[in-house]
Amino acid sequence: MFRSAAGLLLAASALFPTAIAAQGSTASTPPAPAPYLSPQELARISPAGTYLAARAAGLQKDAAAASAYYRAALRADPRNFELLSNAFLSVLIDGDVDEAVRIAERIVQINKTHRIARLALGVQAIKRKQFQNARQQLAQSVRDPITDLTSGLLTAWSQVGSGDPKAAVATIDKMQGPDWYSIFKDLHSGLILDMAGRSKEAGPYLQKAHQVDPNALRTVEALGRWTSRNGTQEEALKVFEAFDKLLPRHPLIVDSMDEIKAGQKLSPMIDSVQAGAAEALHGLGASLGRQGGEDLGLVYLQLAVYLQPKHALALLSLADIYENLKKPEVAIKFYERIPQDSPLRRNADIQLAVNYDAIERTDDAKAALNKLIAANPQDLEAIVALGNILRVRKSFAECAQVYGQAIAAIKTPEKSNWPVFYYRGMCHERAKDWDKAEADFKKALELFPEQPYVLNYLGYSWVDHGKNLDEGMKMIRRAVEQRPDDGYIVDSLGWAHYRLGEFEEATKHLERAVELKPEDPTINDHLGDAYWKVGRILEARFQWSHARDLKPEPDELKKIEEKLKSGLVEGETPSSAKAEEPKKNGDGG
Repeated sequence: MFRSAAGLLLAASALFPTAIAAQGSTASTPPAPAPYLSPQELARISPAGTYLAARAAGLQKDAAAASAYYRAALRADPRNFELLSNAFLSVLIDGDVDEAVRIAERIVQINKTHRIARLALGVQAIKRKQFQNARQQLAQSVRDPITDLTSGLLTAWSQVGSGDPKAAVATIDKMQGPDWYSIFKDLHSGLILDMAGRSKEAGPYLQKAHQVDPNALRTVEALGRWTSRNGTQEEALKVFEAFDKLLPRHPLIVDSMDEIKAGQKLSPMIDSVQAGAAEALHGLGASLGRQGGEDLGLVYLQLAVYLQPKHALALLSLADIYENLKKPEVAIKFYERIPQDSPLRRNADIQLAVNYDAIERTDDAKAALNKLIAANPQDLEAIVALGNILRVRKSFAECAQVYGQAIAAIKTPEKSNWPVFYYRGMCHERAKDWDKAEADFKKALELFPEQPYVLNYLGYSWVDHGKNLDEGMKMIRRAVEQRPDDGYIVDSLGWAHYRLGEFEEATKHLERAVELKPEDPTINDHLGDAYWKVGRILEARFQWSHARDLKPEPDELKKIEEKLKSGLVEGETPSSAKAEEPKKNGDGG
């Protein structure tokens, strides 16, 4: 419930540990975004100006603008290797692989072992079925663990293209590297042999890959598909059903199970050399992209889509990365490219709506979700997505009704359903219907006892209403014990003490909350109120001024400005606390 539909689907695709993602990661603090200009306007900017604009656009992850600026700068200084390299990477990340290859040809004349340039040249050769050329390009790349694995897998697939699957498997078997190589080696050896019609030899490789990680989507698909043709249908179903218990109703798994139940034998997961190479690039790119290596992940995924334009998982991974980079307008473009006949199309449509809302196309978002719900009134994910949009847009009465539709669609509520009751309770509370809100929070805790966000919300609400004070404070403290570094939950504890008139204790916790969330206007406002109550007048005014500058909600801004003018009037009701759900912290929002 907390993560995007795309994120949940892709989480099971990661095939190697987080530690190696650092090899492809970059860290930076982006400046203001550079404007995107027409070619005519670019021509009028100085080379230094285009270079600086390109750097700014790159830091903002605006690949289209960075590509345009770097190419403009390169035209003014065509021998500059730094410009050449940066132009190449920005063009490649933007998805113009053919243009990137043309630049790569210039790069390798200067740096013969440039790993990404050689990779791009090798991938283009695979796409054109120039398999010997592909191997030559890949063999010249600089060495490192990820490059060696990538080059080895793509070399093997090029050998399949040359008609020698035995040599392809031998190439993979010879690869030496970290322990996490094994799942890629076994999976791709099995896929190669399965596609080549050597099913008996493929089985052990696919089984080993599945044993290493039975929770990885692609190892499950590959083994389940192989088993449907080489074992019994019951055995194949067991493979898929075990995964379904971990991640229920994954569209690709459901589609496979439906085909098996209809008496069909499933085809091999890979049907061409290009698709096999794309699968290798997707597996690495998706894992890198989700574990901190966005730039390299985008490169691999764009190359995967170049080889297989309808690779739905690669497109979904590209969209997911751009969502995480706060680039919804780019994510939309990739969601739109997912084929209409793909089992993942519905999930893409849900995420399209979420991203429409992110760029203020809320009416389009609601229309898209209502269309999905009309087609399937039991579509829990679409209903919850609509409820989330309404809740964030503060349509509280309406969002409570929509979450009610979601709850009605749940036959037997389970632990994983607690967020629906939590969010409906939140909407009821904001709509001033406390009795219904309290019942929903209690139900959420019944499903997930000791859930910190529910403990926080219900506990604070009790204190705020002047009821169940001891139990309410105990709940808030238990929430803080579980999330001691969550500024919003620590703020609730401080504000609860404030509401009870325990101003010294409130000040201590609110100071901690401000340390954790210095950018939040409400928490700063609360600390100002507490300072005023304990006689720290100058500090109170400073905190209120800071809260005002952090752009609070209009109704809160008015109260803050009154306090700056007249102080906190005795008997006046201070600003209300926000015992709400976490705002994009580690558990999402």
